[in-house]
Formats: sequence, C-alpha cells, structure tokens
Amino acid sequence: MFHYLRGWFDRHFSDPQVVILALVLMFGLGVVLVAGRLLAPLIASVIIAYLLEGAVRLLVRRGVPRFGAVILVFSLFLALFISMMLLLLPLLAGQLSQLARELPAIVTKSQALLLQLPERYPQIFSEQQINELLLSIRQNLTVFGQRIVVMSLSSAVQLVTLLVYLVLVPLLVFFMLKDKQKIIDWFLLFLPRERSLVNDVWADVNAGIGNYVRGKFIEILIVWVVSYVVYSMLGLPYAMLLSLATGLSVVVPYVGAAIVTIPVAAVAYFEFGIAPDFWYVLSAYGVIQFLDGNLLAPLLFSEVVNLHPVAIISAVLIFGGIWGLWGVFFAIPLATLIAAVLNAWPSTDEKRGPQEAEQL
Repeated sequence: MFHYLRGWFDRHFSDPQVVILALVLMFGLGVVLVAGRLLAPLIASVIIAYLLEGAVRLLVRRGVPRFGAVILVFSLFLALFISMMLLLLPLLAGQLSQLARELPAIVTKSQALLLQLPERYPQIFSEQQINELLLSIRQNLTVFGQRIVVMSLSSAVQLVTLLVYLVLVPLLVFFMLKDKQKIIDWFLLFLPRERSLVNDVWADVNAGIGNYVRGKFIEILIVWVVSYVVYSMLGLPYAMLLSLATGLSVVVPYVGAAIVTIPVAAVAYFEFGIAPDFWYVLSAYGVIQFLDGNLLAPLLFSEVVNLHPVAIISAVLIFGGIWGLWGVFFAIPLATLIAAVLNAWPSTDEKRGPQEAEQL
C-alpha cells in the first residue's frame, strides 16, 4: 500500500510546476473557506473590477488612455449603482412587502385548490396526502416567519454593515481598475519565477470565466428587462419582483427555470384564477425561457463553457451546498476552473515519456 501511494505521488507531484499549482489552489481555497465572509467586500470588488476590465481594455484599444478609460467606465458603473440604490431597490422592497402582506391570502387560496384534488382525482391524490402536504407547508411558513423576525431584530447591524459595503466596494473597484498592474505585480512577487503551469491554467480560466461572467450578466439583464415588459403588458402583479426572479433563473441552467415557475404560476393563479390570462402568463414565461436557452445563451456563450449538463448540475449541487447562493452563482465558473486544472495537469503518460507510454 505504501509503495502504491509513493508511486502515485511520484507520478503526479514530482514536477515542481505541479506542486506550485497545487499550493496556489490550496491557498486560494483556504482563504475563501476561512475568511470568505470577512473578505466579502474585497471578493465582490474583485469580481466587479474583473467585469469592468473588459470595457476598460476595449476603450484602451480604441486609443483612450487607460486612466481616462478607467474614469469613464467607473463613472458609468457608479451612476448605474446609485440609480439602482435609489430607484430599483425601493420598488423591489415595496413589492416584496406587499407580497408578504398578501401571502396568507395566497396560501389560503392555494389550500382550497389543493383540497379539491382528492375529489377530482381520487385515484392519484388522497385526503391524507393533501393534509400532510398542507401541514408541511404550514410548518415551513412558520420557520420562514421566525427567520424574518430574527432578521428584523438584527436589521440595525445589517444596515450599518450594508452602508459600509456601499462605500467600500466602489472605492475598492476604482483602485483595482486604476492600479491593476501594480496589484498583479505585487501578487506575482510571492510566486516563483518558473510558473508556466499556473500561467497556462490562468490563461484558460481567464478566457473561459471572463467571457462567461460578462455574458451571464448581459443575459440576466436582457431576460430581466424582457420579462418585466411582458409581465407588465399582461397585468401581472409584482412584475418587477417576478421579472428579477426570472432574470436570475438563468444563473442555474435547467434548475432555475423550473424553480421560478412556481412563484410566477402562483401569483398568476391568485390574480387571474384558471382563466385565459393565467395561461397567457405561463405561455409567455415558457417562451422567454425557450428563447433564452435556445437563442440568447448560444449567441452569448457559444463554446465558452463546454461542460456536460451532468457536470453543471453536479457543480450547482456541490458548490451551492458549500457556499449557498454565491456557490450557485459561481458554480459554473468554479467547474470551469476545475476543468482547466484537469486539462493542464500533466498526465501519467507524459511523465512516463514517449517510449514508455508506447510500450503500454
């Protein structure tokens, strides 16, 4: 057993480049696991600066000095950020509070609908099954209400933390864009000069994840705006809130669309009942998701993320279980990182040499 482990270690970690790559990955993972919550503003700033860097580089290629490009892009980002804080958040908060007030009526109407199932479909549903389902829904609503109370009690601390983040994050984004090269050079001081494998992995990850994250942001924005226009035209209540949920549903392929169907269908049923307007809303939602999956996403991403659906769903389950919502959002970029590492990792045949590999 010892000789087997020793042989496996020699085959995979005898190359110093592999050891360097493994140490870099372990250090990055350790920082995120140990200090992820503490460094949340810094991580958010890095992500935002990474997104804005593409626009800065585009302006630089057009002949704009980098500092001027940084000022222009950051000013547009800051204007959008402030607009969202002043206009969008109050609208979303108002619709969310209104939905919370009407939630008991929605639950009561849903219970009446569920109680009719044993009468209409006695072969499929029994009264005991429906009663157990209703009991589970009530228990989950009770737990949800308790969490809301706990959140409201700590709202003062969370408000102060949010205000600090709202000031820190834009400042960090500006300096990361302005002094990008200085920051990168400082980090490179801690890495060995011979780091070709790390550079190869970073090149693959930068090309894949950069395009993916920017494309996903554009996809969310387009689906959000289109959904809001369609829901408003159909007279669906909470159009802004539900359109935001529809936009965010594209973050998790295959799963997000199925989950968001529930609140959209519930609100439509509560507002219209089983009427033509109800089916119009569901049909519009289905068309939006179909066009996104079969037209918009292929146009934006093409072959940027070449992952099998099983790999995508597995990544969502694993990273979502570890980091919650942020893990779900970054599941595909993290899966892309793992794929890049596996592709760049020297194979056993490469370590054996050409002659030895041919003998096998």
